[in-house]
Amino acid sequence: MHIFHDAKGSSHAKIILIGEHAVVYGHPAIALPLKTVTATASIKVIPSSSEQIIKSSYYDGSVDDMPKNMLGIKKLILKLVSDLRIENGFELHLSSQLPAERGMGSSAAVAISIIRCFYNATDTRINHKKLLSYADIAEKVTHNNPSGLDATTSASDNPIWLIRNKEITPIPINLDAYLLISDSGIKGQTSEAIKIVKDQLNTDEISTSSKLAALGRLAQTTRDQLANNDIVGLGKTFTLAQKDLISLGVSTPKLDNLITIALKNGSLGSKLTGGGRGGCFISLLKTKKEAEVLAKILNQHGVTKNWIEPLSNL
Repeated sequence: MHIFHDAKGSSHAKIILIGEHAVVYGHPAIALPLKTVTATASIKVIPSSSEQIIKSSYYDGSVDDMPKNMLGIKKLILKLVSDLRIENGFELHLSSQLPAERGMGSSAAVAISIIRCFYNATDTRINHKKLLSYADIAEKVTHNNPSGLDATTSASDNPIWLIRNKEITPIPINLDAYLLISDSGIKGQTSEAIKIVKDQLNTDEISTSSKLAALGRLAQTTRDQLANNDIVGLGKTFTLAQKDLISLGVSTPKLDNLITIALKNGSLGSKLTGGGRGGCFISLLKTKKEAEVLAKILNQHGVTKNWIEPLSNL
């Protein structure tokens, strides 16, 4: 049995800059860490007890009785308890600033924070590869067929270029601009969106494959624009990507309307981020002031929360 003491672990949100859905089918995607939006796990050891308790905004109670929608987290915790040979009782407190089902990697961030917490509690080091393999235990249950992008970015301090099962590379950004992330107020429907794309591939493979390949090419264009401070070009790329996502059927009328409002009020380019069918969308602006002004306008049209991320410090 390892030494076991009170400890904490943390992680952060992510957003997909470009390449959602296409990444599932072997095309590249780029994701950004949002370091100011965090998830935290903290363990409090219960001496002379074997009781294992979870406390969170979703559920308070025994690990064994965790609800179905937390099954991935339950499997992860039981695996960590077994592998680290933890016999003491504990209370695991989960706290997250990430809204669920908004394409910000909520489940992955919570999983990463739990893994780091347990390893810190046992004074055990964990390498990056093993960290991601543990996170995959929870993500496979939660998302069925995860690309790995959420967990990779939630565990990284750098923007990530990912080609599924082939390449995961931190990439540089040289962009004097701001990203406004806006919550549409509607839960994203990732599973539904993935099914829509899969059904389209089955019924019209040539056209759907062409749209996914186009998104992949736009990801490559984005990588070059990020490296070369091409703000105007990147805005145009975002808007082109959104057109492909609309044609794939993963946007919604409300998202389309909010994006149109953003484009009319200073955004250089806007697109949904994540699975779609709701969730968040992103807008590119040259200054923080412009981002703040647009955020207020979008709030008046139903956006429930905004985050402003400078792209120059990533």
